[in-house]
Amino acid sequence: MKLRTLVLGLAVVAGTAFSSFVAQADSQLDASIKNSSNWAAQAGDYSNHRYSPLKQINESNVAKMQVAWTMSTGVLRGHEGSPLVIGDTMYIHSPFPNKVIAINLKDQTFIWQYEPKQDTQVVSVMCCDTVNRGLAFGDGKIFLQQADTKLVALDAKTGDVKWTAQNGNPKAGETNTNAPHVFGDKVVTGISGGEFGVRGRLIAYDIKTGKEVWKAFSTGPDNEMLLDPDKTMTWVDGKMVPVGADSSLKTWKGDQWKSGGGTTWGWYAWDPKLNLVYYGTGNPGTWNPTQRPGDNKWSMSIFARDLNTGKAKWVYQMTPHDEWDYDGVNEMILADLPMGGKTVPAIVHLDRNGFGYTLNRETGQLLVADKYDPAVNWADRVDVKSGLPIRNAAYSTQAAGPDHNVKGICPAALGSKDQQPAAFDPNTKLFLVPTNHVCMDYEPFEVEYVSGQPYVGATLSMYPGPNEKGAMGNFIAWDAAKGKIAWSKPEKFSVWSGALATAGGIAFYGTLEGYLKAVRISDGKELWKFKTPSGIIGNVFTYQYQGKQFVGVYSGIGGWAGIGMAAGLEKSNEGLGAVGGYRELAKYTALGGTLFVFAIPS
Repeated sequence: MKLRTLVLGLAVVAGTAFSSFVAQADSQLDASIKNSSNWAAQAGDYSNHRYSPLKQINESNVAKMQVAWTMSTGVLRGHEGSPLVIGDTMYIHSPFPNKVIAINLKDQTFIWQYEPKQDTQVVSVMCCDTVNRGLAFGDGKIFLQQADTKLVALDAKTGDVKWTAQNGNPKAGETNTNAPHVFGDKVVTGISGGEFGVRGRLIAYDIKTGKEVWKAFSTGPDNEMLLDPDKTMTWVDGKMVPVGADSSLKTWKGDQWKSGGGTTWGWYAWDPKLNLVYYGTGNPGTWNPTQRPGDNKWSMSIFARDLNTGKAKWVYQMTPHDEWDYDGVNEMILADLPMGGKTVPAIVHLDRNGFGYTLNRETGQLLVADKYDPAVNWADRVDVKSGLPIRNAAYSTQAAGPDHNVKGICPAALGSKDQQPAAFDPNTKLFLVPTNHVCMDYEPFEVEYVSGQPYVGATLSMYPGPNEKGAMGNFIAWDAAKGKIAWSKPEKFSVWSGALATAGGIAFYGTLEGYLKAVRISDGKELWKFKTPSGIIGNVFTYQYQGKQFVGVYSGIGGWAGIGMAAGLEKSNEGLGAVGGYRELAKYTALGGTLFVFAIPS
């Protein structure tokens, strides 16, 4: 086998076995979330609903919406996440160097600014693009997870640093792109670097002091993963069973688990009643599956952990022995759904592998697993009883082996959706989902692990999926109780922005060309659109100030889909294949870094 190098684009009531008491929500954050005038968390709540009860802007008047004001971040890279709004202050953030600005909503003047001093070399180990997915609020503090793995607590009123915690080591390829999450009296964060052989973990810090409370790895020995062989459960053959001893170690060759990936750069959720934190883990290292035999547990998995102790109550692996980089980090949405004549406490996860999963969030029981893009072909279906995907050998990179190019795999490595979060409308029980309709050719090759160096081992090319007249994305409504698409609205490029649903009966999302759009939730009819100067990969948010509702979003192309433009890359297989797949974007948009805020004129 030939050794080659790859140039990366820059880039519940819990039982006593798990918890001795139920954590209390942070009083400031909890009050702010309950006040619908605020947007106090990245998803608006603990459950990742991305829903607002505000309805001043609605189906009947959204067509009148206009720009109210704009604000430049001063950075021209991909802008993911969204600002926070607490009272009369908005907190905005930027990609690297991860600036934070507090803005007075009365006159849009700066209250304070914070710009960390980070080693610029961290950019060289960031994949993909220098994005940051936003801030968190709680205990009178604003929390920033810097690219260089430093978690910073800032005084929300002054911007002064209250405490810091070092989360990883960039020299070993460890970085951060995720937003931190405030759950109870803890700040929860993860780690990026799956393309550098980083060993994934979730870390909880004390909100007042920054002291580490617990750390749970995705792979390795039971004690380091905070798994109890007898009490941590998983779905097997139609029932929940204990994971057993060494459930991860048994699925790796030798000590490959030490560079086994399973990073945690997505969106987490918390059920305060069950006191469980939910999140997903990313791809195993390397991307060449023949080098790492076994199921590679617990990469590509959903974890439910006790917030107080970090101990895992249950875990479910979606893509055992991943062959395509289908990270399992996408958002976990907690919703109570009508199923089988009763209301089920569900967790809904639309995975990169193209399947939409619905599980009982209390027990971990798998209830639904169906394709949310019909083009998905790597697996024919998921057998709900076993929980295992029924794979199509024609698209197996494992079966083909190294140095063989497997063509026509759907979805591409960036998935039927990536981290761009969906919204949940509690009125219709529909999930509004930004999706990708992209396929790929995938050629694995042998690669050696060297700390701090790319550990990928595959060359990719990407292109539009079939039967959509060249469309590379759809905005869909997903019925998670039935595993069915209610409606689908095609888009020329992938829909890479986070969605927002409101009580006004409308959903908002952005496009890579730069449009912010409003559609009717009931049927997907487009009601309004506005072209911003740069592509939108940020998450739409809403708030109310002085009795008026506003809707906002970042305009700033980048991310994996826009890495070619953001980093000035030109070769088709750079950016892990995205440069060629999205080359045409340059005809429609340019680099940017501006917050747009909209309202209906008085």
